[in-house]
Amino acid sequence: MKNMSLTEFANKTASKSPVPGGGSVAALCGALSGALAEMVSNLTIGNKKYIKVETDMISVRDKVIILRESLMNDIERDSDVFMLVMDAYKMPKGTDEEKLIRLKTIQDRLKKAATVPMEVAKKSYEIMSLSSIVVEKGNKNAITDGLVCTMLARTAVLSALLNVKINLSSISDNEFVEKLSKEVNELEARCINDESRILKSVSI
Repeated sequence: MKNMSLTEFANKTASKSPVPGGGSVAALCGALSGALAEMVSNLTIGNKKYIKVETDMISVRDKVIILRESLMNDIERDSDVFMLVMDAYKMPKGTDEEKLIRLKTIQDRLKKAATVPMEVAKKSYEIMSLSSIVVEKGNKNAITDGLVCTMLARTAVLSALLNVKINLSSISDNEFVEKLSKEVNELEARCINDESRILKSVSI
């Protein structure tokens, strides 16, 4: 999917196909957020006016490159795990043994389907944290790009967390659900607070 054109991806998302869906779009938002952070970093690096922060910008750029590329791969990963869950629900259930196998497969795949968007949320939050540096120290001519980076990262985080929540609602492993739910709630709160702080740090 990451090799589709923008038009192809949008058309595929708009179609009756269940994938790509919200989880894949969340990963794309995270990747685009990273691209903006990378852009502002590149517009700052090599500029004599910002020589004092060049090391910081190089560090941000190098970290974001890795996160962006990983999130691009997550676009497909999220769709793949969703389809695995759908396939599990189609497994035979004519005998008691088949029912047990089907149930276990569904539960295992639901855990994976919750884990992938959790990873997307965490990576996107890392980009949000880096966006704070970009907004504070980056090229001021691109400060609005830095702010859009922050807002896109927020969208990626919260959207991915929604996908975690919907999968957790169908998982019977209480220990797994409790652990991941705690992580979801903590990350959600940090994300909302950090976005507000970063946006308020700039007067336009």
